[in-house]
Amino acid sequence: MLLLGVPSWAWAAWAATAFGTFAALETIALVNRNRGDTLSENIRRWLGINPDRPVRRYTIPIFLGGLIAFVVWFGPHIIWSIW
Repeated sequence: MLLLGVPSWAWAAWAATAFGTFAALETIALVNRNRGDTLSENIRRWLGINPDRPVRRYTIPIFLGGLIAFVVWFGPHIIWSIW
């Protein structure tokens, strides 16, 4: 029993559950062909980015900035064990 740690199997189970849930939901959304069901379509709606409407001025830079910041942090964090 770990008092202050998380066993590696718990992370693997979490990742498998997240991936499995995503795969199941995305497959259902792609098969039923309803508009607005996929993760990409929902992210666009949450950020106010709709191809039918003009792009919002702040949502795209904020999203892209967050995504770039995550990639800049995550790459070195995994490869060189820093941060």
